[in-house]
Parts: sequence; structure tokens; C-alpha cells
Amino acid sequence: MTKVKFIDLFAGMGGIRIGFENAFKSLGYETECVLTSEIKSYAVKTLEHNFDNDFFGGNIFDIPNEFIPDFDFLLAGFPCQPFSAGGKRQGFLDTRGTLFFEIERILKEKKPHGFILENVEGLVKHDLEDKNDKIGRTLKTILFKLENELGYQVSWKVLDSLDFGLPQSRKRIFIVGTRGEKVSLSVESVNYKPLKSILEKGLEPLDTNFTQKLLSNFELEDLYGKSIKDKRGGENNIHSWDIGLRGPVSDDQIILLNQLFKERRKKHWAEEIGIDWMDGMALTLDQIATFSNFKHLEEMLEDLVRKGYLRFEHPKKLVKEQTSQGFRKYRVYDETKPKGYNIVTGKLSFEINKILDPEDIAPTIVATDASRLAVPDNGGLRRLTVREGLRLFGYPEWYELPVKKNEAFDLLGNTVAVPVVEHVASRLAIKFQSSLDYSTTSISPVYSS
Repeated sequence: MTKVKFIDLFAGMGGIRIGFENAFKSLGYETECVLTSEIKSYAVKTLEHNFDNDFFGGNIFDIPNEFIPDFDFLLAGFPCQPFSAGGKRQGFLDTRGTLFFEIERILKEKKPHGFILENVEGLVKHDLEDKNDKIGRTLKTILFKLENELGYQVSWKVLDSLDFGLPQSRKRIFIVGTRGEKVSLSVESVNYKPLKSILEKGLEPLDTNFTQKLLSNFELEDLYGKSIKDKRGGENNIHSWDIGLRGPVSDDQIILLNQLFKERRKKHWAEEIGIDWMDGMALTLDQIATFSNFKHLEEMLEDLVRKGYLRFEHPKKLVKEQTSQGFRKYRVYDETKPKGYNIVTGKLSFEINKILDPEDIAPTIVATDASRLAVPDNGGLRRLTVREGLRLFGYPEWYELPVKKNEAFDLLGNTVAVPVVEHVASRLAIKFQSSLDYSTTSISPVYSS
């Protein structure tokens, strides 16, 4: 049996590895991971729990080329970092100082048969040179390095996990290269499934002040698909004042909060205040009085401050700071400007920020709020479980996350959809098999029978 050797860089939970091994094993290949690289401690713990790792290398920056065993394929879900953008047309082909440079130097030294790289969809148009360009300078740099300097036949495509039977829309770019023919990453059929296909049943619902307030104001099914956040609106959004979360509010106060909620985002206030526009500014009593004519306006506002629906604060100004990595932008309170009233809480301020609809799909799972998603169960609401999170990404049932729940969801928020990787890897495996069948010379010195 032919053995295919690979290395797994920025390994995370090992999702790319699982998809890759599934695809090659289905064609009769034996696989062996000869190097795993990951630095996050609880990711390392998870990898050690689920896989045999002959060579656990830690930080890729600390692994010299001569320590890396020979291999056939490089796998990497590498973090996206900006490349040099000095000048309009010169300077941006330099990848030094980025994590992609580590991939580049290993490919250059080891010359494997191929690779699979994965990244966020935003990589496609990152650092656009012209707004009409289809791809940005960062992706152009990567493709130039892989094709022109390293000699690979490269394909890339943005794929959505929704098309592969997972009830989550998660779009990611996959970049695949071989020393043989280009690999087609086209998707010929789709297989949609609803969220209920992965949900566990009969678990204990939450019984907190927050869920009690929700369920006392809404029927359970009326909550399906709703978000809970104070800084956005829309028909699918519930504000904290809609359920009296921080204390009772009058009908007039609800009207006032909804007025302020919309007005604080309008650009003309930034010009009047004398700050750079931001999406949500503190407005003074006089400014609020121009669009709200309640008789006891100030008393209403002060009551909302005391209860915690509003904050009395200075507006924020934009600060630009030169760093070694380029310009850093952030906002700080401008104490030279008069204080005003502003909405307090965003979506991460509540123990639940979205209730998922079992007949629909989940949103893109991200690390910052994955643990704040809720599903209906047992007549109430409960948080999404880690097992359900694993199923949303297509991980096998044998896979376990032996870490704290917040760490587990952090890993899930940054992982890959395994069936998508398996699709990509299967296309790669077929081309690899074809190259062995029709070539009289060895493509790679690594694989063996």
C-alpha cells in the first residue's frame, strides 16, 4: 500500500488533517502525519488527545528546515496577515514577517508534491489595489509566490460549508497546488440540511433571569431566529428594553430608546460634534431634543442611565498611531467634548445573543460568540453544546474536546468544515493517483509502498 506523508501546520483542532486523511484513505492510501505544528496550549492538548503525533513541532518559527522530515503534502490553515504595502506597485511582493513566509520557505526547501491552504473569505479582496479588482494584493502575492517562484499549478476557490450537508454557512478560501495538473475545486451538487439534524434532545434548559424575561414576553417559537442586542435593530432583533431586562420601562421610554438607537448612527451628528463619524455616538440633551419632544425628556434619560440602558459619556475620537506593523486605529473618549447619552450594550453583553431556528441553519460560528448561541429544548432555551458545535463542522463522533467549554468554542470558532476539506482533498487525491498511474518517473521521493 502506498503511504502518503504530510505535515499539518497551524493545526488548530486538526480538521484539515481529518478531511485529508479521509479522502486519501478512501482511495486506498495509507497516510502518516510526520509533523504537527501548533502553539495554542489547549489546541495542543486536543491534538494529543485525538491523534498520534510522531513529531509535535510547536511553533513553526522555531523549526528549521533540516528538522522537517520529507513529506508529500503540506496542510495549513494559516492566519491571514497583511503583507508589505509600500508603494502602489512595488513592495507588496514581500512576505517576510508573515506566517505565509513560513509556508513558503518550507515548500521551497522540501519541494513536496502539493499542498492545501485554507483561510477566511476576506483574503480574496484583502488589500485591494483598485476597488474594481477581483482579488487583492495579498492573494496576488500568495499566488505569485506559489506559481511563479515555487513552480506549482495552483487553483483556488471560496467554498461554503452549507453546500456540503452542514447546517452552517461558513465560507472559506481554499488554495490547492500540485507539481502536476491543476486541481478543479468545483462543486457539482449540494446537500442542504437543517439545524435540527445535528441537535441533541432532552437536555436541561436554562433557568435564569434573562431566559425568564425572554419567555415571559415571547412564545418560544416566536424567538426562533431572533438576535438579542441593543446596538442594532431590525425585525429579527430584540432589545434589552423590549423585555425589561434592566428594570421596567414606560412605553414613552421605549419610543425614546428606539429614536436614540437610530439617530446616534447618523453621520451629520459627527460633523456637529466635531469628531470622525462612528457607528453610534453619544448625543447631548439638546441634540436629542431636536428629534424627541417628550415633556420630561431629561428625567426619562436620567432614569434610563440609572437602570443601565444608557450611559452618560463623552463622545469618542479616532486616534491613528504609527507602529512597527503600520498604522493602528482606535477610539478614546474626547473629554474636550460635552457628554451625551449613548446605548450601553452590544451583542456580547447578554448570556444569549441569538436563538437558532431548528428548521433553518446556524450563522457562521465565530470564537467570540459561539458560546452565546441558544437552541430550543425541553420547552425552554439552552446553549449550544460542544458536541453540537463539532457536528456543525462535520467532525466525527469519536472526536473529543478535552478542554474547558470556553476553550472548546474558541477552537471551534477558528476551525474548518471537515466535509469541505474532504472534498478539496479528494480532488487532490485523484490527481495524485493519476500522476502515479501515468508517470514512469517518481514525482516525490517520499511516498513508499
